[in-house]
Amino acid sequence: MVGVPVRFSRWTRWSRARWGRAVLAGLYVVALAAAVPKGAGGHGRDGSWSSDEARRFWGPSRPADASDDGDGADADARTDAQRITGSARHFDGVPSVGILFYTGDDMKNHHCTASVVHSPKGNLIVTAGHCSFGDDAAFVPDYQQGSSKQPYGIWPVERTFVDPRRDDSGAASDLDFAFATVKPDSRGRQIERVTGANRLVRTPGYTNRVTVIGYPSADDDPADQAIRCTAMTSRLEDRKQLRMNCDGFFSGTSGSPWLTHFNEKTKTGDLVGVLGGLNGGGPDGDDSAKVSYSPINDDEIFKLYLDAINGREPKRD
Repeated sequence: MVGVPVRFSRWTRWSRARWGRAVLAGLYVVALAAAVPKGAGGHGRDGSWSSDEARRFWGPSRPADASDDGDGADADARTDAQRITGSARHFDGVPSVGILFYTGDDMKNHHCTASVVHSPKGNLIVTAGHCSFGDDAAFVPDYQQGSSKQPYGIWPVERTFVDPRRDDSGAASDLDFAFATVKPDSRGRQIERVTGANRLVRTPGYTNRVTVIGYPSADDDPADQAIRCTAMTSRLEDRKQLRMNCDGFFSGTSGSPWLTHFNEKTKTGDLVGVLGGLNGGGPDGDDSAKVSYSPINDDEIFKLYLDAINGREPKRD
């Protein structure tokens, strides 16, 4: 099925100056590291984080404008898979992206997409805020339909973190993102050690070249296979949200990661958004199968990220 365009006829989201910028980015990294609890991830003999350790954890800062047109350092390595086509295509999937489903149900009943995001403990996934976890939820990275043994296992969701102000409409739809911790596997390993992870970064602007990966529900896509699309984003009018045109992101794709600088070798990138937002991530009507939204990553998602890695209940005024 690799390379075959995805075509469907119905849609339901829910049932579905560089130096200066680099300095600011570095200051943000140090400030964020200061908020990490002592002992998180085992950094430092006394459990505290130094500035150097914080920078090593997050990796080198990218110039904020490097993502605007997709012509950054990895442009020469771009493959045909990252060409803009306007339609999602089936492919074999990547280790850091998978499905959410309820244990006890058939995995084909997966209802949202999630992805592993870099964190101190290595146990964090991110998805859309409107994706209901409920009881007995689990994450299956690189889900393969019909496989008797999933390539990277099944990871029970331990705790979820959603902004209490989130809604499907108005300004509250700009908060449609969520984090969840997952339990270690039977060998005591955290998920990031097994699958790798994408890096949570601030959205550099409204114009970006993104690779979006998701899992449509089996009802809408009988192939029940991962899809991907590379597209240019723009701003959704009156909202702090990205907008992209690409056919194929139907029910089940909410929470799909929007990645810049996607590396075909490591199968990871910089996460600048997740599919969600207004109306659960897309317009109503005839264009619903062609257009998707994502809230931008601003201060609010990093506040929620800190809640998640500190294990505290999100509280907002």
